[in-house]
Amino acid sequence: MSKKNIYLITPNTLNRSFYYYLPLLLQSNRIAYLQIRLKKLSRPKLIRTIKKIKKIAGNKTKIIINDFPDIANQLKCDGCHLGQEDPKIKVVKKKFKHLKIIGATCHNSKKLALNSISNGASYVAFGSFFKTSTKKIKYKASLDLLKWAKNKLKKPIIAIGGINDQNYKILLKNGANLIACSGFIWKNKKYNPQQALNQLK
Repeated sequence: MSKKNIYLITPNTLNRSFYYYLPLLLQSNRIAYLQIRLKKLSRPKLIRTIKKIKKIAGNKTKIIINDFPDIANQLKCDGCHLGQEDPKIKVVKKKFKHLKIIGATCHNSKKLALNSISNGASYVAFGSFFKTSTKKIKYKASLDLLKWAKNKLKKPIIAIGGINDQNYKILLKNGANLIACSGFIWKNKKYNPQQALNQLK
């Protein structure tokens, strides 16, 4: 039986296909977290969209909002994901006590990971491990970093960046608890989103 080890990230723009396939993906019981990452929407539209997605998701998966801890708290989402330029973890934890999960982008840095954990991060995300079209790659992460994190950190480790059916197993074998997927699921020219998820057994 497949594990619940997928950290699903929304595409940059949501269309009819997204709303059709999202419930099917969530019903697979493979999605541990759903990160809503919509940087181009106005605040009112982002709030409306999150409410819509939350209604679809129900209690099937944990909803994480990228970048906006105040909105995540306001809409009673499970948590938020912070980049290194976002508000500090300690500040967010103190200000928004409802948020149970705070994830941190740590690129390819052991120092950032250790600092994030000591400040109260619920999980750390490393990447990019492979080439990706979802976002511009500034940092390249290694399998050795995953092995180190598995031995050193006592929190979930998420691998991100260019993950597909050809390379995901090596990340899980080397210490990643979850694999973050966006492009492989939503922009796959070979498979529809449901078929793409099924390739990641």
